[in-house]
This record gives sequence, C-alpha cells and structure tokens, in this order.
Amino acid sequence: MRRREFITLVGGAVASRPLAAGAQQTALPLIGALHAASRDGTMHLMAAYREGLKAEGFEEGRNVAIEHRWADGVFDRMPAMMADLVRLQPRVITAFGSAAGPALAARIAGKAGDIPIVMSTGGDPVSAGFVTTLNKPDKNITGVTSFAVPLAAKRVEFLRELVPTVRTLAYLENPNRPAPFSELERKVIETAARAVGWELKLVYASAVAEFDPAFSTIAREQADALIIATDTFFYSEMPRLASLATQHALPAVGPLRDFSAAGGLMSYSTSIPATYRQSGVYTAKVLKGSRPADLPFLLPTKFELVINLKAAKAFGLTVPLTLQVAADEVIE
Repeated sequence: MRRREFITLVGGAVASRPLAAGAQQTALPLIGALHAASRDGTMHLMAAYREGLKAEGFEEGRNVAIEHRWADGVFDRMPAMMADLVRLQPRVITAFGSAAGPALAARIAGKAGDIPIVMSTGGDPVSAGFVTTLNKPDKNITGVTSFAVPLAAKRVEFLRELVPTVRTLAYLENPNRPAPFSELERKVIETAARAVGWELKLVYASAVAEFDPAFSTIAREQADALIIATDTFFYSEMPRLASLATQHALPAVGPLRDFSAAGGLMSYSTSIPATYRQSGVYTAKVLKGSRPADLPFLLPTKFELVINLKAAKAFGLTVPLTLQVAADEVIE
C-alpha cells in the first residue's frame, strides 16, 4: 500500500469515529424538555427529575437523551420552543412550569400530534381545559399538579398568625403569567385578605429589572407584609426576592422553600422536588410504553411550611410555639 493511500485510509477512519459516536447518541430514546423557568434556577429540581427517571431504569447519556428548551420566565417564547421540540420527534415531551404555561404552549403549537406530554404544573389541568378528568386523562397529556392555588389562602393564614399587626398586604405577581392560573390565585388571595380585614395592594414584576421598582411601590403603599405569587419566573429568583424583602424590612411569604432558605421569613408550598421526581417517573413509564390515559394525574402529598427564625428576629417577631410545631422546618 502506498504511503499516501495509507494516510488517507487512517485519516478517514479517525474522522469517522465522532460520527459513529454521534449516530449512537441519536439512537437513544429522546425526551423533549420544555421549561418555563431558567436553567440556573431549576438545576436542583432537574436532579430530582433524573432521580425519577433512574428509579425506572433510565439514565441520561446511557439509555436516554434529553433535549432542553428554557424560556427564562418569558412565556411568549414557549410556543416556538414547543414547535422546535416537536420537530425533533421525541418519544415524550415533559413540560415544566407553574400554571399551565408549558402545556398551553403545546396546545398553541398544535403540532405535537401523537407525542405524549407529561406536565409538571401548579395549576388545575381540568379547569385549564387540558384534560377532561384527572383520573383518566385524555388529549395525550398526563403529569403531576401541585394545586398551588388553594395554598395561597393558607399563606395568608400563616402570615396573620406570625404578623398579627398587618393591615395592608402587598401581593407580587407576574403580569405575564397564564391568565387562568393567575386569576384564580389572585381571587383566593383577595378573598382570604378580605376575610381578615386586610387591604390588598397588587404589585407587578415580569423581569429582574422590575424588582426594585416593585419594592419601591410596596414601600410607597405602606404595605405591612408581602406574599409572592406562585410563578415559575419567581422560582428562579427566590434569593434576590428574599434579599429585597430584608432590605425593605418587609415580612414576606414565598411560594417555595428556597425563599426561606435564602433568608426570607416564611414559605408554604408543596414539595416541588417531589413533583419533579414524579414527573421523571411518569416520563420513564411513557418511554416503557404506558399511555397518558393510563396514568392518572398525581396530586400533592407533601406540603412544606418553612420558617426562618433569624429573619423573624430581624423583623422583631416572635414565632408562636404553635406555628413552630406546625412547621416542617425551622431554619435557625
């Protein structure tokens, strides 16, 4: 064999190796993952999702591949992202986010066809119109819901017990959040606040740059306390929101444990990592051949009341013993 022919043969063999490896990767079953939040804000939650997959025998990179799309809290991006995932023809699409934003994007895209969708949502899939019943989902959609709306009233209740001097309550929400969910939660907050004689002030923020003006508005309205809406965009900004509440000496209740862990006064929610893990389990079951209609929507079973005693002390608050006993976690 001539030297030039030998070099050409060897060079061709080396060059073909990455192509072969790439071909092997594309042969793995593909999951399309649509996220309403940011990558950085939900990495710890995706670890729980992967635990769910692993519990059913699937590991990313070994026997399954995941293609992600992150909306960073900008819900308008989601229809195009969903359409992009659909073009890849994954075996299943998992949609993550508060309210029904991800699934709404799926409906708007209108091209998912027979691709099963596993939702992880804080809203009610029935009232939002995505399925007819929770027990036997139709429309090729199933998943997990944390039913966050009813929890809003409990946040008012816990806040009243911890800060009995409240007269004016500020409620921070994202104006771009999907309407059915945002309206329902707002009504629950309004009803609960009215029942205890509080005046409610609505404040809005849909971007990080709007946080400072929002807290300035809260100060100008002389609100005594704050409740943060259950919103995917806010989920990834809990440390920033907790810091601003502290700077403004504003007792606040967050929709996620991360808020209290970051120095916020209190949080009450379902266990979001638990919902992500179960989404991973359901995604794996679909990969194994289960139909969404055979997988009933799962309801929350674990709730977390978390109180930060250090924050309470900074606000000059004494946490009642009854509330400390009721708390699932007390951060000292």
